[in-house]
Amino acid sequence: MSEAQSHSHLWPGVPLALGSAALFGATPPLSKLLLGSVSPFMLAGLLYLGAGIGLALYRLLRGRQAGAGEARLAAADIPWLALAIGMGGIVGPVLLMFGLTLNTASSSALLLNLEGLATMAIAWLVYRENVDRRLLFGAFAILAGALLLSWAGQGIAFNLGALLVAGACLAWGLDNNFTRKISAADPVAIAMLKGLVAGAANVGLALTSGAAFPAATTVMATAAVGFFGIGVSLVMFILALRHLGTARTGAYYSLAPFIGALLAILMLGDAVTLKLGIAGLLMGVGLWLHLSERHDHEHNHEALEHEHSHVHDEHHQHHHDGPVSEPHSHWHRHMPLRHKHPHYPDLHHRHDHG
Repeated sequence: MSEAQSHSHLWPGVPLALGSAALFGATPPLSKLLLGSVSPFMLAGLLYLGAGIGLALYRLLRGRQAGAGEARLAAADIPWLALAIGMGGIVGPVLLMFGLTLNTASSSALLLNLEGLATMAIAWLVYRENVDRRLLFGAFAILAGALLLSWAGQGIAFNLGALLVAGACLAWGLDNNFTRKISAADPVAIAMLKGLVAGAANVGLALTSGAAFPAATTVMATAAVGFFGIGVSLVMFILALRHLGTARTGAYYSLAPFIGALLAILMLGDAVTLKLGIAGLLMGVGLWLHLSERHDHEHNHEALEHEHSHVHDEHHQHHHDGPVSEPHSHWHRHMPLRHKHPHYPDLHHRHDHG
């Protein structure tokens, strides 16, 4: 097997996860330029609405081509989608809003890094995704870098506000794991619905707290940032979930604060600090540990029937009556198979490891 083939398991999941983190990481420095004229929760609502409306317009303009090759959301997906939207778009923002009013900004910034830890812990402990010491060290190096970036010289306050912020992070961790359950379906449709509902919920919270809508030009600018930083980023995140599983995608996604800090230096003139350098070193070590992972063993594929976008690779050897284009989506059956190759806990490799 050639070197390129031996690392093919990195593609396209890792670039998708890193691309998602980069787009999301660009959102805070861009949003900071808008915060002078928009309240934080109105800003969050408009960002999510921009994502939802932007993706809805994309689907409208593309017509049938928008979802070509992707599986539609099935009836069995709706409860998981509802749970993901409820946790990520309603419960999380509500808990965060009340937590911020009762906790210091520096303590809350540190606690927000618990989302990455919650995402990975739920994936490993509840959904039994495979993990070894290398992955653990890599994940904690990335999280340590994110914590260092958030540290403002003060510790975490142990009060009701801190508990509520931690609860918000748990809600977003659940959201990420629930989203994985439906990641075989059309990612644009999932991200669109999450954006519209989460956006409406956050705008509602902002209006309830007395905020007003900003000027039309600010709304348009915020919506544009939301389309790329939330909408396109979420589509890429869902696609990465298909290939990497939740824990690994969550670890790569935790690089977003560092990417945001680098962009803030370029865009806002923020200073280059020793703290940023050490955080970058920690995250770089964590990224290397994950990229150099090689999970390769003989494994069994049980008989399986499902629907998702696919090409006719070694896991999809089935017959079609006539020519087809790839990728395409249809209900198909996998026959039992035993083989060995590098893999992640993707749609076809969610097996036990004894």
